Amino acid sequence: MRNTACWSLTVALSLALVAALTSGGCAQAETVWLSSLDLSRATQDWGEPQRDLSVEKHPLSIAGRKFEKGFGTHAVSEFAIDLSGGSDRFTAWVGVDDEPSGGVGSVQFFVFGDGKKLWESPIVHGGEAARQVDVDVKGIKLLVLQVGAGGEGISYDHADWADAKFEVSGAKPAAATAPKEEPVVLTPKASPKPRINGAKVFGVRPNRPFFFKVAATGTKPLQYAAEGLPRRLTIDPQTGLITGHIGRVGTYIVRLRVSNKLGSASRDLRIEVGEKISLTPPMGWNSWNCWAGAVDADKVRRAAKAMVASGLIDHGWTYVNIDDTWQDKRGGPFTAIQGNGKFPDMKGLCDEIHAMGLKPGIYSTPWMTSYGGCVGGSSNSPSGEWRHEGGHGKYGFEPNDARQWAEWGFDYLKYDWNPNDVPHVQAMAEALRHSGRDIVYSLSNSAPFENASDWVQLANCWRTTGDIGDSWGSMSGIGFSQDRWVPFGGPGHWNDPDMLVVGYVGWGPNLHPTRLTPNEQYTHISLWCLLSAPLLMGCDLERLDPFTLGLLTND
Repeated sequence: MRNTACWSLTVALSLALVAALTSGGCAQAETVWLSSLDLSRATQDWGEPQRDLSVEKHPLSIAGRKFEKGFGTHAVSEFAIDLSGGSDRFTAWVGVDDEPSGGVGSVQFFVFGDGKKLWESPIVHGGEAARQVDVDVKGIKLLVLQVGAGGEGISYDHADWADAKFEVSGAKPAAATAPKEEPVVLTPKASPKPRINGAKVFGVRPNRPFFFKVAATGTKPLQYAAEGLPRRLTIDPQTGLITGHIGRVGTYIVRLRVSNKLGSASRDLRIEVGEKISLTPPMGWNSWNCWAGAVDADKVRRAAKAMVASGLIDHGWTYVNIDDTWQDKRGGPFTAIQGNGKFPDMKGLCDEIHAMGLKPGIYSTPWMTSYGGCVGGSSNSPSGEWRHEGGHGKYGFEPNDARQWAEWGFDYLKYDWNPNDVPHVQAMAEALRHSGRDIVYSLSNSAPFENASDWVQLANCWRTTGDIGDSWGSMSGIGFSQDRWVPFGGPGHWNDPDMLVVGYVGWGPNLHPTRLTPNEQYTHISLWCLLSAPLLMGCDLERLDPFTLGLLTND
């Protein structure tokens, strides 16, 4: 009996051992497709993440090669995946999707595991064959897939993680949220004693309206004074606004003084009267990244009030700029573009902004229609009817529009023109010069480098890049690729690597906190300052948190 029992036990153990050996001693690895995960958790700078389709919802295609499954995205993008140590390999084919024809777009792909870079591609351009990804992810808990811009902005950067899948032997992968840094405010709070901030030099043309706000911090109320003012200039002792005009070309040194119950501060202001204006990079706000086509007079007015209430005005922030979609048909005394129903009283709005100590800005384009579908500079019919000739048309209305902007009281023009051909840029430059008002002339969109020496003669600022996005890849790709432009920047002429992407942004009106980490935001602001770039906020000024306010008030 005993021998029979032992024999039965031996047979049972043998059969169990054979079963274990034939099964490999563990469960068979299974395939989990990347596109089966919750792609809505991914972030990207344009469009929406797509499952088994390109970002514009076409079948996935890289250099003519078709793929049935994958993740269609747009640079700059990031997708965090919780692997919990249960996956063995990650494989994919990556490249620029074929849908932006002409071989445009340039991106770079990255795979990070638990904070370490596991794999990266070279910069991949549109039309290039797909690159293979094969990464050992055994033991990795958090995997992050990133697509960065290829150093040329993010235009047409349609990126595919094609045929992307995991070999899984344990816990299945799931979409995750990348860990976030805690923001730390490093900017000291302003002293209760007076301190003068902002520009130390100001340029104005002879006999043009002079408007300069002495930027100062300290416990209110503050008292302002200025010694050595030219005889046609006056300073308001309660607001610090210096206004009037100067008729004679030359250099004037004025001693500014600001005081309160706790003490006083003084500093020289150098006034240069001549042909150069914008002797320091413009600092202000633009409506597009915040409100886009939803902008209206009330939102602009509220932005100006928030710039004052937040104290930004006390640190030199000056311009409040209306971007696209303000325009209606031509009319008025100058047969110029008029404000639409969202902006019924442009002059009244400018007067309100000036009364706050700030300067208003406006947007236009020489096209027949703007990016936002509104009247452009070459619309030549007061009735608002015109022929659309591929976006372009006949020119000649620059003086009309410039005189209207000057009469309303605008101090800044964003001129959206691509390819920025010299004759038409020059036409607007001359129109602004003869408008009767100093108006900062800022060129957008992405001025070609081969004409850089011309922009120095014609404009005060010019975009050196495509549109920025609120991601490390976009911001750093732009900010660290400005070297060739350096010789062309200086007083009166500034290289513009696009707007600041801090605070609540989103290309309006659906906003989100910037995707830049706190440390990336410190890099962003510091780098733009090192580049002597215009500082134009694009965020909702009514939602400034202490961290963002600290970034923007670090003198």
